[in-house]
This record gives sequence, C-alpha cells and structure tokens, in this order.
Amino acid sequence: MTRYDVLIVGAGHGGAAAAAALRQQGFAGSVAIVGDEPDAPYERPPLSKEYLSREKPFERILIRPERFWVEKGIDLLLGRRVDAVDPDSRSVKLAGGGTIGYGEMVWATGGRPRRLTCSGHDLFGVHAVRTRADVDRLMSELAATTRVCVVGGGYIGLEAAAVLTKSGKRVTVLEAQGRVLARVAGEALSAFYEAEHRARGVDVRLNAAVQCIEEADGRVIGVRLADGEVLPCEMVIVGIGIVPCVEPLLAAGAEGGDGIAVDAFCRTSLPEVYAIGDCALHANGFAGGAAIRLESVQNANDQASVAARAIVGNLRPYDAVPWFWSNQYDLKLQTVGLSTGHDEAVVRGNPTARSFSVIYCKAGRVVALDCVNATRDYVQGRALVLTRAAPTARRLADASSPLKEMAPA
Repeated sequence: MTRYDVLIVGAGHGGAAAAAALRQQGFAGSVAIVGDEPDAPYERPPLSKEYLSREKPFERILIRPERFWVEKGIDLLLGRRVDAVDPDSRSVKLAGGGTIGYGEMVWATGGRPRRLTCSGHDLFGVHAVRTRADVDRLMSELAATTRVCVVGGGYIGLEAAAVLTKSGKRVTVLEAQGRVLARVAGEALSAFYEAEHRARGVDVRLNAAVQCIEEADGRVIGVRLADGEVLPCEMVIVGIGIVPCVEPLLAAGAEGGDGIAVDAFCRTSLPEVYAIGDCALHANGFAGGAAIRLESVQNANDQASVAARAIVGNLRPYDAVPWFWSNQYDLKLQTVGLSTGHDEAVVRGNPTARSFSVIYCKAGRVVALDCVNATRDYVQGRALVLTRAAPTARRLADASSPLKEMAPA
C-alpha cells in the first residue's frame, strides 16, 4: 500500500491550494492529490462564464501549469475516487480497488450538483455546470440548440443565461422563489439583475415550479411547469445548488451532516483529518458565529492555508472575510461580507446608471456590500465589514462621500 505523509482528497481550488500552501510552509514530506476528474486542478468559476463562452481555452483556466506539480513533488492521482475512509489504519479505499495510506489527510471534495428529481431529469439535453466535462457536453450540443431553459435563478443560472443569450439562444430562466438571487442578495440587487436579463430578451419566470421534463426519443423537448404550461426547448441547464461530497467521512464517524464539521483550524472530529472548502461546516464570525458552508474560491483558498499551517504546527484560526464575484454581460458584481440576516439595505448610487452598491446592515452595523461596476466601493467597503462600522444610512447612501472615510480610525 502506498502511503503519503499528507493525502489531499479533491483536486479543486481547495485541494490545489492546500498542496501549494504545504510547500510554501516548508513541508518536505510526501504529498498527493486524489481527484475524480482526469484533468489537473483547474478554476471552476470560468466554467459558467469565459469557458462556456469560449473566451478562454482550458489551458488558461488551469490553477497551475502542469509542470508546477512535478517541480513541487506533488503527486496527482487523477481519475480516481475515494469510496471509503478507515481512520484507524489511516487509509482510504478507491473505487475500483486500491488503498492509499496517509499520515494526515485534507478532505477537499467540494460538492456535486443538486439534481432535479422529477420525470425526465436524466434525459439527453439536461445539464449541470460543475465540471469541465459538464460544460464540454453542454457546448457540444449548442449548435443544435435554439431554446434553453435554465432552472435556478442563482449566480450559476444567471451567468449561463447571460452567455447563452449573448450567443443568440432564446433563454428562459425558471426560479422557484419570488425573485432571482433570493438566497444570496437583497431585493434591490435581485430587481436590478432581473431587469437586466429581461432587457436582453431573457424570459424570467418567478415562482415557477417544474413538474417534469418533456421528452421525445430520449431527448429534451420542453419543460412542463406545475401550472401545466409547457415551455419548448432543446436544452435544460440545472443550477439549483450543490450537495457536499462527504459521505465517506460521515460513514467513518466524522461529525457533520450538511458538510463536515470543523473547528477554527479546519480539523474534523477524526484524528489527523482536515476538511476545507465547499464541504466544510464551520463557525463563521461574519455569519454571527453560525455554522455554515461557504461555496467560494476565497473560502477554499483561505481554509487551505489554515489547514496547511496547522499541519506544520503553525496554528492560526480561520477568520477571513468572505468575498465573491459574478460576471454577467458587461456587469461586474463584487460582494464582500455576508448579507444573510441583514435588517437594512442601503442603495448607494443609481442602479439606472449601472454602477451602484447595496450596503447591508444589521443592528446598525455594516455586514456586507454588493457592488455592481463599483470597484472602489468594494475595495473601500471591505474595511467597513471588517470593523463592523456603523455609519448612518444617510451617509452610506451619499455616493460623493468615500466609504474609506467611514471606517473607525
């Protein structure tokens, strides 16, 4: 049985960053990354944006050049999936056979797309946007596609809708809730993005429940809604969230449920096992100490650094401010902080000018900002989130007053 000093399970942003961080921290032991895809670690966010639009070839979204892994002595064990973990022998079993031992392990498996459960969910023409293979399959069918239904009005769904609309497809977005981005943003931002998509010809359907996917000869021909209406289409893209890939760790006795529970140093309840990224359930200070999972590149990278430092004995708790971004059409959205639970939303600037910010407050203190084509607000607003600043709503709304002047000295 091959044994590594550190085995990293998952070849996404978190896994790649953890391996690189170990070497940066001076770790000289053996390191391997096990990934269930055949490709070297690559960036996921461009899949629904630049890669789908063919603006960036695959080589340009690699996290590191392939030679990096060789030069750093990091083994890439690709196209392999861990099916079981034995914490007593400190080993993992691979699907199809084979066992790998570890001294310490970093679980960085992320999540798999949440699927529809209705009839027709597995038809030819139904797609997720999570892996390169997902998007390659989707792109291979575009030439024969005129109409697309996107199920889910979150960032992934809206980004895909923007790319496909720009490429000339007729796109319908189906959102089960009463507004797009309902889970991640306030009403002002939702209304803005809904209007932007509608202005470009996207048919946005709110409070839309999918009853089933209609088919002919095993292929998608439409989406039937709960009210009986059938929307003809040749392709369905499903963007309704992810399910964390944690079953082997839970089966091995790790604490958790919707994710693997970790402490401030990304340690799980299993000895010498860490969890990071989308699958890590952690108490977050920017969520009022609530246990949450953060599905972002920022979180994956920052938790990777925390775990790598812990492995080399340099304990530093995770306390990074969350940030996200989304590109749709010519709109660059940058978010800092977590708006969940806010009790006030202040619009700064004029949305009709397509450059504005929404500043979220809770109990009078700034907890998050959504900045659309407003990079200065994003950069300066970070300090307001970090310091829990409490400017008045009137002052926050005054776009002529720089946010950097509102942070406590």
